[in-house]
Amino acid sequence: MKNDLRERRAETDESQADLAAAVGVTRQTINAIERERYDPSLELAFALADHFDCRVEDLFEPAA
Repeated sequence: MKNDLRERRAETDESQADLAAAVGVTRQTINAIERERYDPSLELAFALADHFDCRVEDLFEPAA
């Protein structure tokens, strides 16, 4: 699933570890999502959207 997690993280000057701690996952999970190798659960997608104060649809888009 395509996402702009890396860009949003850069805008807030957060490391992968910082974001992982904020949403309760490992840094490796954030890395895998950013590299589009792992699709987050709905619960995690909502937690990430809440963290960045946006809608899930703003953060993720299905791969074509």
